[in-house]
Amino acid sequence: MGILKTVSRLFTWWNGRTLNTQFFTWRMGVQVGKDGQGNIYYTDRARERRWVIYAGENDASVIPPAWHGWLHHSTNEIPTDVLAGLPAVANPTGSDAVWVPAGSILRKVPVVREDYEAWSPEAASKVQRA
Repeated sequence: MGILKTVSRLFTWWNGRTLNTQFFTWRMGVQVGKDGQGNIYYTDRARERRWVIYAGENDASVIPPAWHGWLHHSTNEIPTDVLAGLPAVANPTGSDAVWVPAGSILRKVPVVREDYEAWSPEAASKVQRA
């Protein structure tokens, strides 16, 4: 491991687990499971704290729904292959794959709506005078 990578692991959490997290996991962690993407889930011996060591970049949107529920104490049941069957989908925010609702001005091809007439101040003032 190069010196730059070692220094990076000391101070930056977004490049993977830090040395402190690795040491804490080694000393206090009990592995409870692993998902299909290689993320490893841990709890402490008292079963109070829960955390994940990501297989790649630290991106919480790649955690499967069943494991997300376990991490956030929504359930105490450790997910099995049956429960963790739904694949995780990375967050597409800021990419071309982002979902944009119909009628949004951000759509590349706007939806033409015939059941809607845009409000205009001129039309509103004519209705008030009548």
